[in-house]
Amino acid sequence: MPYIPHTDEDRREMLATIGVGSIDDLFADIPDNLRLKTQLNIPSALDEYRLYGHLFDLAHKNSSAANTVCFLGAGIYDRYIPATVGAVISRGEFLTSYTPYQPELSQGYLQAIYEFQSMVAALYGMEVANASMYDGATAMAEAALMASTINNRKKVVVSQSVHPNYRAVLHTYCWSVGLNVEEISAPDGTTENYSKVDADTACVIVQNPNFFGSLEDLERAREAARTTNALFIVVADPIACALLKPPGEYGADIVVGEGQSLGIPMGMGGPLLGLFTCKSEHVRRIPGRIVGKTVDHDGRTGYVMTLRTREQDIRREKATSNICTNEALMGLAALVYMTAMGKNGMKRVAETTVRNSRYAMAKLADTGCKIKFGGKVFGEFVLETPIDATVVQVKLMQKGILAGLPLGPFYPALQNCLLVAVTETRTREQIDDYAVKLKEVLS
Repeated sequence: MPYIPHTDEDRREMLATIGVGSIDDLFADIPDNLRLKTQLNIPSALDEYRLYGHLFDLAHKNSSAANTVCFLGAGIYDRYIPATVGAVISRGEFLTSYTPYQPELSQGYLQAIYEFQSMVAALYGMEVANASMYDGATAMAEAALMASTINNRKKVVVSQSVHPNYRAVLHTYCWSVGLNVEEISAPDGTTENYSKVDADTACVIVQNPNFFGSLEDLERAREAARTTNALFIVVADPIACALLKPPGEYGADIVVGEGQSLGIPMGMGGPLLGLFTCKSEHVRRIPGRIVGKTVDHDGRTGYVMTLRTREQDIRREKATSNICTNEALMGLAALVYMTAMGKNGMKRVAETTVRNSRYAMAKLADTGCKIKFGGKVFGEFVLETPIDATVVQVKLMQKGILAGLPLGPFYPALQNCLLVAVTETRTREQIDDYAVKLKEVLS
């Protein structure tokens, strides 16, 4: 908080109310030998004006999207956020909304969740959406666990073109419950061979657009899953779904994704927003919670917590999921964004992203680099450089450009490759400048 109004008398009254004599008494359970008995080596106090100046100087040492041009994506994107988003979610009645323990008394909160669910389901072409998850990675991992409980199978097949961080979370989740994860390769940037899908496969997971920005053949992936009655799970970019045919129209059983691009700042990598949708036949297996719309005895519209298993709160071993909350404020931000932009506005964002991406691919290919994977892409592409991509990244950072993500740490065969993201916010002048400076660091 920028201002804390508590006086010494306020603090004494609060301590007396809870029955302790001092703040130190609150830490009485910490052994004496673990307590610091000397003063911290920090500067003396500053007044407000000088403190803000000091913090500004410290912040100015960082590189951010405020003082660089961002071509870094890989799951978190520099997209435009309408002023409407901040104006609405900063209102007190929204900012403090959280999990209601007497939910039907919180009609405004429940209405916001209901509208969020409705928009996400429509965007993904699915029948049911929950009130949100922590982030895209946990949403995908929860989807895999849900698939295993539906068909009682123990194997998860996931493409290596799925975000590597998502796959790492998937491995952790599946290890904890005894599921086997098998990865299938994507040698040319998209998934090709589904031979690992067999009768013990609970689900097949692909991402579209995938981690490299390439568009996957969702029909082929669906048929690979259907041959053994495995569930078909798609990790989908919500902005791309405003333009592309949504996964639900390909017959996906579960569609998940990251909602950060829907009006949420990049921050330092969070907070994020997990999107989770499925077919209605699987609704009782869904993690998290669902809000429904009904009428009261007078015929007035009302909103209710339709599905929310108490096991998720108090009987963890019986729960469909141990995620018993949702990203309420981030979900509200996404709702305001989608409302403000509308169907046509989101489509224009997606179309501009495609145009900017194609322009950047052409410009950067003229610098002595080449586009690693051909085919259709959305918002991101892999740029192969003549030298180590990490060196290129560091040198361009010194010139005010966040060039992209070096792929070597995730895919050793792509040591000389950058994953470059181009959103609707990038201008042709910025892309041209990137190309000029890239030539400079390669010369």
